[in-house]
Amino acid sequence: MPDDAAHMRAALQLAARGLGNTWPNPAVGCVLVKDGQVVGRGWTQPGGRPHAETQALGRAGEAARGATAYVTLEPCSHHGRTPPCCDALIQAGVSRVVVALRDPDARVDGRGFARLRAAGITVEEGLLGPEAAALNAGFIRRITQGLPLVTLKLAATLDGRIATQAGESRWITGPESRRAVHALRARHDAVLVGSGTVLADDPDLTCRIAGMDPVPMLRVIADARLRTPPTARLVREAGRHPTWLLTGAGHRPSALAPYIGAGVEVVTIRRAPKTAEGGGGLLPRAMLAALAARGVTRVLAEGGAGLAAGLLRAGLVDRLVWFHAPGVMGAEGWPSAGPLGVAALAAMPRFRRVATEAVGEDVMSEFVKE
Repeated sequence: MPDDAAHMRAALQLAARGLGNTWPNPAVGCVLVKDGQVVGRGWTQPGGRPHAETQALGRAGEAARGATAYVTLEPCSHHGRTPPCCDALIQAGVSRVVVALRDPDARVDGRGFARLRAAGITVEEGLLGPEAAALNAGFIRRITQGLPLVTLKLAATLDGRIATQAGESRWITGPESRRAVHALRARHDAVLVGSGTVLADDPDLTCRIAGMDPVPMLRVIADARLRTPPTARLVREAGRHPTWLLTGAGHRPSALAPYIGAGVEVVTIRRAPKTAEGGGGLLPRAMLAALAARGVTRVLAEGGAGLAAGLLRAGLVDRLVWFHAPGVMGAEGWPSAGPLGVAALAAMPRFRRVATEAVGEDVMSEFVKE
C-alpha cells in the first residue's frame, strides 16, 4: 500500500529512541494505523520491556481492532519476562502486520509470523529490511556471531595525536565535540576503555546531557594487569554506575577485593600468549565475546591507543567516529592508535566515510568498515 513505507519509517524512528537503553533486547518500534489514521505508537522501553507492540496496543485500546501494525522486527513468540507480542497482537484483533525484519533469535525466527498467520492475520515481511537491519546491527551481531557491534571513537589533532609528549590531553577538542560524545555514549550499551586511559584521564564515562535520562551507562575497563587504581572514579562510582573490569586470570583474591568491594563486576578474560616480543594482554575478541555473552549489543570504545590498535588489528571495529581538532601537535605527541603491524597498504584497515559535519571548531567524520 502507498503509505506502508511512510508508516514503517515512523516505526524505525521510534525504534531508534531505544538504542543504548534496551539491551539485551533489540530496539523495536511499532505504529498502529486504522482507516489511514495512526491510533497507537510504541517503542521498546528502557531495560528491554515493555515491548514496542505492547506500548502501541496500550495507547490504541479498542481502536487496535482491525488495524495494521507496522513493526520493525518480527514480534516475539516466546515467553520471557513478558508474554509473547504476537499473542498480544492476536488478542487485540489487528488484521494485518507489516514487519521490516525477521528476528534471528532461534526462539523466534519465523515462529512469530507463523503464529500470526495461523490466527488469520495477514503478514507481510521485508519492508525497509536493510534499514531495520542497520538499526539493530548490534542485536543481530550478538545473536548470530556472539559479538557486539563496535564503534571506535577517536578525538585527535589534524595529524592524529591524542595527547602531548607529557600526556596532556584535556581538551584537544572543543565543548561541542564533547557534548556530541555524550550523545554517542547514550546510543551505546557500554563504553570501553583501557587502563592507560584510566591512568591518564581518570574519566567517569557517563552521559551528561540535560534532558537525557538514559539507562545508567555501563562502563567497562580492559585491564589485564590490574593497573586501575581503586581510587579511580570508575571504581569509586561503581555503586551508582555499573562498572565491569575485564582482566586476566591468576590475580590473588586480595588484589581483586578492592574492586569487588566497591561494586565492580570482575570478568576474567583470556590473555594473548606471552612471547619474546611481548604479549600477555587481553584478547580483543575474547573481551567482546564476554560482553556479548552478558547481553551487550553495542560498544563504544573510547581509547586509548593500545585498545584502538588491538581492535583494529583484530578487524573488530565496525564503525569509526573521528573528531578532528584544528591543530597540529607533531611527532612528539601520542598517536591515536598504537602499532598495527601494517607492512603494505593492502593490509591497512580501511573504512568508508558516510558522514562529515562541523561540530563547533572541530570536524566529526563517521566511517563504516569496508
